[in-house]
Amino acid sequence: MSLRNKVTLIGHTGKEVEIVNFEKGKIAKVSLATNDFYTNSLGERVEETQWHNLVFNGKLADIMEKYVQKGKEIAVEGKLTYRTYDDKDGQKRYFTEIRVDELVLLGAK
Repeated sequence: MSLRNKVTLIGHTGKEVEIVNFEKGKIAKVSLATNDFYTNSLGERVEETQWHNLVFNGKLADIMEKYVQKGKEIAVEGKLTYRTYDDKDGQKRYFTEIRVDELVLLGAK
């Protein structure tokens, strides 16, 4: 059995798609909100939202640019990746994102 780095999410985009152009193509970036519900100790139903950073390459970037606006429901499958960088104050920052391999547009047209 092969263990894989695989993530599947369904949620709504939290902002407009950001396009970054390069000499040999482009990438699309967007945040995705997923919601979970639980009951707290008082018996109240509580909604918890998680935010995920998504990155799309190639044709998927084209689809995101053309068809996806803020609030659009999408399903994605991809790989969890981690990056680090130094901010302007020299502090090391850690960034988690999902490199998307599969995309399904959901919801109303």
